Amino acid sequence: MSKLLPLSATELMNYPVLHTTVPHDDVSDKYSLISNIDIINELKSYNWHVTSVQVAGVKDESRQDKQVHCVRLRHFDDLIAPQESAVELLFFNSFDRSKAFTISVGIYRFSCANGLVVGETFDSYKLRHIGDLQNNLDEIIQKITEFKPKLEQKIRNFSSLMLSQQEMQTYAKLAIPLKFAPHLEVDYKQLLVPHREADMQDTSLYTVLNIIQENLIRANNITGVNKETGRKFTSREITSISKDYEINVGLFDLAERIYQIKQPEAQALVA
Repeated sequence: MSKLLPLSATELMNYPVLHTTVPHDDVSDKYSLISNIDIINELKSYNWHVTSVQVAGVKDESRQDKQVHCVRLRHFDDLIAPQESAVELLFFNSFDRSKAFTISVGIYRFSCANGLVVGETFDSYKLRHIGDLQNNLDEIIQKITEFKPKLEQKIRNFSSLMLSQQEMQTYAKLAIPLKFAPHLEVDYKQLLVPHREADMQDTSLYTVLNIIQENLIRANNITGVNKETGRKFTSREITSISKDYEINVGLFDLAERIYQIKQPEAQALVA
């Protein structure tokens, strides 16, 4: 199992976007910058520590260090005693009006270093860079950190619910549009190919979720045909922060729908 340490203050200095204090010139006079370091320090007071920072690329140099970025944080308890899967907080921010400040919950899986982002089942909060930010931010941070035990229970629920081959195939078919446009034809079976020994042990909803997620995010593992041109293609790795988030949320929402349908069956098996 991988071990993870929080980023030090020195390492955080390697990300200038975290220390930006001046927004892009395009913003209005009403714009109030939500400081990343202030957010990080506030979350640290709740025992959440930064473990990674992802910054989007820019073509316009004027947007450098003001573009969309994602900061992931892990709770002190999970850093001290890491489990196979750990709950994370994620916040997204930008200073060029491309994305509002958003904080949500995610799952980090040690065995493959994949980050799953929770869908609509658990709240995700958004703040515009306008108005009284601090009071709203404090309330949001307190609410979202309370979701940790509920999400841990959700992982256990997904891990205990086994899927049939037909159900796995349906999940994969529904997941295809999360990455591929309608004119791109792919065989859904490719999304169900496990790449890790841990994913070959069972067919639980959580395992299948992780298998499909990895196959959608990674590169060169899915092939298909462009129906408009007839040309074959090979999938590319997802590098866009927004697209990564969209795929993860979509996969988790599908998993939640599957669980809700099969939950009576699961309860009957336990009884």
